[in-house]
Amino acid sequence: MPESAQLLAPFSLADDKGIDVSFDGGQQTLLCFVKEDCPTCRTVIPVLKALFDAGVNILVIGQTVLGNNKLIEAFDLPFPILNDEKLKVSFAYDIETVPTLIHADKNGKQVELQEGFVKSDWQALTKSLVDAGTDIELDWDSLPDWRPGCGSLSVDPIIADKLRAEAENSPLRARKIEIAPADDEFEFMFDQGFSDGLPIVPPTPERVIRMLSGTTRDPQEVIATVAPNLAEATVEKIAINAVMAGCKPEYLPVVIASVQAACTDEFNIHGVMATTMGASPVMVVNGPIREKIGMNMKLSALGQGNRANATIGRALRLVIRNIGGAVPGGTERPTLGNPMKFTMCFAEWEERSPWEPLHVERGFAADENVVTLFCMTSGPTLVVDQTSLEASQLASSMAMSLESTHHPKSYMSSDTLLVVCPEHVDTIMRTTGYTKQRLKDEILEATRRPTKDLVQDHKSGVGIPKEKFASMPEEFQNGQLTKFASAKDIHVVIAGSDAGKFSGAFHGWVTGPGGSIVVSQKIED
Repeated sequence: MPESAQLLAPFSLADDKGIDVSFDGGQQTLLCFVKEDCPTCRTVIPVLKALFDAGVNILVIGQTVLGNNKLIEAFDLPFPILNDEKLKVSFAYDIETVPTLIHADKNGKQVELQEGFVKSDWQALTKSLVDAGTDIELDWDSLPDWRPGCGSLSVDPIIADKLRAEAENSPLRARKIEIAPADDEFEFMFDQGFSDGLPIVPPTPERVIRMLSGTTRDPQEVIATVAPNLAEATVEKIAINAVMAGCKPEYLPVVIASVQAACTDEFNIHGVMATTMGASPVMVVNGPIREKIGMNMKLSALGQGNRANATIGRALRLVIRNIGGAVPGGTERPTLGNPMKFTMCFAEWEERSPWEPLHVERGFAADENVVTLFCMTSGPTLVVDQTSLEASQLASSMAMSLESTHHPKSYMSSDTLLVVCPEHVDTIMRTTGYTKQRLKDEILEATRRPTKDLVQDHKSGVGIPKEKFASMPEEFQNGQLTKFASAKDIHVVIAGSDAGKFSGAFHGWVTGPGGSIVVSQKIED
């Protein structure tokens, strides 16, 4: 029982809270919660009636109006059954089972609590309440020795969430929006601009309460300040957007971690969302949580069909939109945009990888849960190679595909996220001791080109301007450049089906200060 339920002091709850009770704390009292369709409740009603006739002060609280009336009629009760149809009082007293009998002394202090029916306990209680010599008209022999109770309506999962949301101590603080009865709630949310263009789940208080059960954090804890509005993202507000995205409560810690990562200066979410290149976060999840929440890392890992992958990525986008204010046509102004603006989140198939997983490579322990955010402008583009037979050959083949990032003549400005499929992993590992670093180094080296080949010409206006090239030192003009500034700009993870020699590549944005830097964030419960 909660502390507030330890004392049965005089109280009165207004009708709009479900019950109107007046209690005189000048004598011992029995407070009993019942519902009509519970057989055990029907067992104890005659006992309560006999106690009432013997002068015991009794308050019986029923959980349905129709059921209360049936009990009164069936047992010809001399006392009313108080209406708790809205279950506010049952919830306040933390009633899990009916019947629940609370015995309070003359000072209104709880001295005993019984759930269900145990005849010996009820007989003992009766003797303590009724004056010696007072006859009680009750056939104890006709009653069972023991009978379990039934579940209180107030603990029904759907009802309980609503009650928690409406309670005076509810953790929710967000403004409530009233919708007219005739309005379509889905169309209303479209009209209010809450959606990314697809239908969203209405964030009712009970759904938000249920979502918050996925974390132990204080709902009012500020997780981040979200650009461009520089608005505070509390756990509650993130949960609201997670509801709209279609998340389950167990996904919430991943969403929270992604918001933390996105709102760092290094990741630069404002620049990511505002650039005309159409950049968007790409989320990779590592650690035991992948299996725990059912993320996809295998067949169609980068595609549709998995709730966790799709909704976690979407929740981050909705947070950035609805809290941060990054809306297309406002501060978000991509020339074309891309489908990753809806969602892009997947898990690395660590168990299929011969190398250390991404989060370990980035300094975390293998058993830690981590989300890593990349800023990508397009992808995944396929790296189709069904014929290479050894690692270096495949690395060179991948490099040829990666040279098209942004443009074949666009060098040294971006990074890439390379998702290597299992069959390509098998090809690579035919070379004994081949490491992830070696793969990155060989890809980088295979993209090396003479600087003069990257100068603008009559075939393409992309590349180093002729005038700038001519003014550069001779050693630069006669030198070479690689597609990426270093092997650190080639990020490698393992995912995908066991069948098919098709890896994938995401093309980055502007790498480094002034652009976006990859950020990893530990996922906290």
